[in-house]
Amino acid sequence: MKLFSVLLSVTLLPVLAFAQEEGPWPEPSPESQAYHDYRMKLTTPPYGLEKVKTMISKAVSVGEEEGEGEAIRPKDYLTLSLREKFTYHMIHTEAYSQNCDATPPIIDEHKKIFARLPDIFGEGNWSIRQRDFLVSNRDSVLAIIEESANRSKRLGANYKMAIVEVNGLEMIPFLIEFYKRDYKDHDILTTLLLLMNGVKYPPFVQSTSYAKLYGPNSNYGAWLQYNKANEDLIFQRAMALFNSMN
Repeated sequence: MKLFSVLLSVTLLPVLAFAQEEGPWPEPSPESQAYHDYRMKLTTPPYGLEKVKTMISKAVSVGEEEGEGEAIRPKDYLTLSLREKFTYHMIHTEAYSQNCDATPPIIDEHKKIFARLPDIFGEGNWSIRQRDFLVSNRDSVLAIIEESANRSKRLGANYKMAIVEVNGLEMIPFLIEFYKRDYKDHDILTTLLLLMNGVKYPPFVQSTSYAKLYGPNSNYGAWLQYNKANEDLIFQRAMALFNSMN
């Protein structure tokens, strides 16, 4: 009986350890939760929105295996104008990647500048075709994003993702100016960091901030403390990168 008890305890140890990793998790403050909800919001473009939504409702499965994603029919896609295609790509993802890992809530989310933008699409992602559209039409895409953001006074997470996807370095002054309107959306700072990281801007790559966010010992959820010093440093480095392009 004693031997059985020992064996049972050893068997249960990994299960108990896993259970502890899975929870219970600490509860974020109302302010932190409100900021999390704010970070996850998308901007819905108005261009042909109802037409695009109707097409999405009739989307068909793509890929060899069921559940790999859904796309509107090619003949429907070809009827869309560039702005309508932009709307489609901003509100619908054609690729699918299953993610079964549960993640704990972030504590004090509003006090952090993250290395990466939030995973707003869940198990969805832009397909190769969608990424190709953004890159091949980058000038128009960036102009539409700026126009739409100024009109709605909101730079949704999908817009920030698109800016990073097309390596929109020319948007740096706009991003800084837009952020300074209310100093609320710290993911705009993240977007600036990602743009600098994307081109491996030497003054940034050689910094302690880079080591903490993207270095070999960093992790996916890496972050900097949100404060004016870090904020100003990101502005200075991003603008120096922008000016070096001209």
